[in-house]
Amino acid sequence: MLKSKADIDVMRRANMIVYDVLCALKEMVRVGITTAELNEKALEMTLAARAKPAFLGYPGVGEVRPFPAVICASVNECIVHGIPNDVPLKEGDVLSIDYGCCYEGFFGDSAVTVPVGEISEAAAKLISVTAEALEDAILQCRCGKYVGDISSAVQRRVESNGFGVVREFVGHGIGRKMHEPPHVPNFGKRGQGEQLRAGMVLAIEPMVTAGSYEVEVLEDGWSAVTKDRSLAAHWEHSIAVTEAEPVVLSRP
Repeated sequence: MLKSKADIDVMRRANMIVYDVLCALKEMVRVGITTAELNEKALEMTLAARAKPAFLGYPGVGEVRPFPAVICASVNECIVHGIPNDVPLKEGDVLSIDYGCCYEGFFGDSAVTVPVGEISEAAAKLISVTAEALEDAILQCRCGKYVGDISSAVQRRVESNGFGVVREFVGHGIGRKMHEPPHVPNFGKRGQGEQLRAGMVLAIEPMVTAGSYEVEVLEDGWSAVTKDRSLAAHWEHSIAVTEAEPVVLSRP
């Protein structure tokens, strides 16, 4: 699934829409706001940018209904795929927002984790270590490296700080489809997996827990929570592998 320079240029524009939306949503996060309100803002901005929401209507597995929202809004123990709702956010909550869109036939995808008001030192460390793990992974996105180098970089950063790395969900290739090969796990060994080549675009997304990495999916069929109900954090960027440095498409 190699992309041309022209393809990557369009993906850059798609991901800048993603960046703008996530920046706006982060500014809105406060005690008392609902994730449904954030979802409405994301929809408004997506349509204004002449893009299409990537998650809205995404097919579920088996009898699970299609995803019903524009963003994934995952609070506290929810790792990923949280469905926005009308419950006001509380002081000390941790909110992960995942958002993607399709623009001119190509997808963009990114995620952030943000505090709601004042949070605990432990929660702040979880958020920062997860973000650091993503930066470590980005540095591995070079020609000749391997998917396992990305995976190992995330795992080393996370586990050296005493946190858990989710196994059940992984990063992915991205392009004309939201999810393309290869899978990009957040755990693994250096030198293993597919070798990276110029033109690959990867959505790398560390999902990290304060306790066990075991996951449980709730009755809605989407919301994935930590089995021990410990806090979780999630960061993601879309990165192009080039002949030179890695290019993070989802930030300026």
